[in-house]
This record gives sequence, structure tokens and C-alpha cells, in this order.
Amino acid sequence: MKHNQSATPIYIRGCGFHSALGATTEQIQQRLLAGFSPDMHTVRGWLNDGSETVIGQVSAPLTAIDEQQYPYQNTANNRLAVSALEQISPQIEHAIKQFGRDRIAVIIGTTTSGISDGEVALEHLAEQDQLPENFHYHQQEPANTGQFIADYFSLTGLVYTLSTACSSSGRSFLSAKRLLKAGLADAVIVGGADTLCRLTLNGFHGLDSLSASRCNPFSVNRNGINIGEAAAFMLLALTPDLSAEDRDISNNHKGLSTQNIAFLGGGDSSDAYHISAPHPEGNGAEVAMRNALADANLKPDDIGYINAHGTATPLNDAMEAKAIARVFGSQVAVSSTKPLTGHTLGAASAVEAAICWYILAYQLPLPLQINDGHQDQQLPITLVKQPLPLTTSAVLSNSFAFGGNNISLIFGYVND
Repeated sequence: MKHNQSATPIYIRGCGFHSALGATTEQIQQRLLAGFSPDMHTVRGWLNDGSETVIGQVSAPLTAIDEQQYPYQNTANNRLAVSALEQISPQIEHAIKQFGRDRIAVIIGTTTSGISDGEVALEHLAEQDQLPENFHYHQQEPANTGQFIADYFSLTGLVYTLSTACSSSGRSFLSAKRLLKAGLADAVIVGGADTLCRLTLNGFHGLDSLSASRCNPFSVNRNGINIGEAAAFMLLALTPDLSAEDRDISNNHKGLSTQNIAFLGGGDSSDAYHISAPHPEGNGAEVAMRNALADANLKPDDIGYINAHGTATPLNDAMEAKAIARVFGSQVAVSSTKPLTGHTLGAASAVEAAICWYILAYQLPLPLQINDGHQDQQLPITLVKQPLPLTTSAVLSNSFAFGGNNISLIFGYVND
């Protein structure tokens, strides 16, 4: 299962991932295989009207941040980001030695940034008539997390943060590829982090888009999303990490090499059909997928699995299924993993890219489509209903955002 070399792959030197799926490689694999995450649970008290909803909430302790060393950067979002980045710190440190601190860029996506810390600060203001001494508005600016990552690793290359709603972290892959091919960086930290906050939960509730139970992607009974929090990051470069085997960076118990896993190509589109609703026929989604195939120099038959955006809203699932069918027909295996993580907003693209990396790195069965068992028969796609192996060299992941900002990313194996 090797990729056509005529397209330029971007090698993935490491993947750090922390979500409701878990905080370690073993835990993440176990929960993917089981199709169940106990960190997806029902809560009350987050919504202004007192109703219940399901959230994906990390349970492992987060890394502390020294406020003296990183002033105005000690936020929940940054602590979650560090918990994922620490998983690939050896790869980042090796890239620093290889390329220099000024040749490593940071491009990440987020939507919430430090808004949850702002909510705590506003509660303090209401009770104490003043903001907390350690709070600064900079903590809830989108750029805070990207700059913090650069500061944390003492990197002096290009740094910027993207915020295009649910496609944010996916767009970081496209930007990183451009930087690398233009020679403006030798390695790029990409990905995203988003933490739970009442603002987004109540905002989606106001749109009547939240489900009070576990979300049901592609079910006839689908009625809304679950929101989750997560951080997922990858280190990208034009060459593989040749020291990977010596350092055993993947901790892969199957003895498989992760050096030949790459970001093969990506596509985007902006259909601007509606501020929050997708185009009902999935026109923008189709363009993004076709652009990704062209960028990777692949044909539809080369894709063995699609990790769908699959939010479990009636409109999104319907339009995505139509678009997938037009590009790939009805035989490609499809599933949405949002019942295991929740919809992690700006981090969603990176989260689902990380799941694709796990499938490739550990040769896991394709993730099952978890719902109530009542597939919407009007949707012309083939859902993964039983454990299946990946039989091709590439997988595709979709993320579609408000305003018609669409991203499709392709990951797979390349020749050593």
C-alpha cells in the first residue's frame, strides 16, 4: 500500500493527541477499538435554560503552566495544548537540533482559545467588582495559543493562528504545506486546541443544534451535535525523521514504522452559501474533496476510508453524503468519530486527522459508525458497521465550517 510518488508528500514526524478518546496511545487505541469513550457524558448546568446535553470532556490531569514564565498564557486551552504537545516533544526537540529554532513554524487553529478563562473572570467581576489580578484580555485572543506554543519551545520561526470555525485546524495543514514548499520553514507544528466553554455550548443551543443525548451521525433519528474539547498536533516536514527508529518515537507495539506516514494532500473551498447552514447539495464539500484528490495526485479508488465531518445534524449529514457519493460512489467506507470525541470545533480537523494517523500507524480497523442502529436509508453512503481493515494506502478526512469554509485532508503511506 504505497502512494504515487509524483505528488510531494509532507511527512508526519509525530502526532500528539488528547481528547475524550484519552490521553495516551494505549488508551486512544483501546477506545477506538471498543467504539466507546466514558469521557462522553451527560451534564447539567452548562446551558442557560438548565437543560441537559452531552459533552466530550478530557479527564486526565493537564500540565501546569508557570504564570511567571508565561505571563497571560496560563489558560485551560494552553494547558490542554501542552498535554498533547508533550507527547511529541522529542520529535520537536530533534527538529530544533536539525533545523534551528528560527526554521520551525507554528500554525494552529482554534475557536475558543481562552474564552473559558474569560467566563471565570467575568464571574469574578460580578462577585468582586473587579477582574482577577492574573487575568488579561490577551488570554482569550485566538492568537494566544499559537504564540504560547512557540514560546514554550523557544521557537522563533513564523507563528500564526487560524480561526475559521470548524475547519480551523485543518486549514493549518494547507498553510504548512505552502510554507514548507516555499522554503519559509523546514518544519511546522500544526493542529489545534479547543476547550469547553459556556459561550459555544449556549450558542449552538440557541441554533437548536445541540443533542441532549449522544449524537447519531447518519441516523434517521439524528437531531444535533455533542460538543467536545481536545488538542491534536502534528510535526510536519519535507523529510522523515531519520532518528525515529533509534528513539522509538511511536511506541508502536506492532513494530511498525511511522516514518512513511504523510500528509499527502489537501483541498479547500468556500461556497459561502449561508452563514451557518451548508449548501444542501454539498457543492462546496464536493469541490474540497476533488481538490484534495488533485493535490495528492490520487483517484477516488485510492481512498479506502473517509472520516466524515458527520456532525449528526440533519442538513450536514445529508449534504455530506450526497457529496461523497458524487465523488466516490457508494462503496467507500465512511464513518464519523464524533460520538467518541464530540465536535471539537476549531480542533475538529486536527482531531480527526489524528484518528486517521492512528489507523495508519497502528493498522487499526476502520472506526465503526456509532449511532442508534437506524441508518438513514436516504443517504447514499456505506457506513462502517463491522471491523474492517484498511485495504488502500490513503484515507480522507472532511471538515466543514460555518460560512461554507470547507477542508478535506488526505493521509497515507509513502515509499521509504
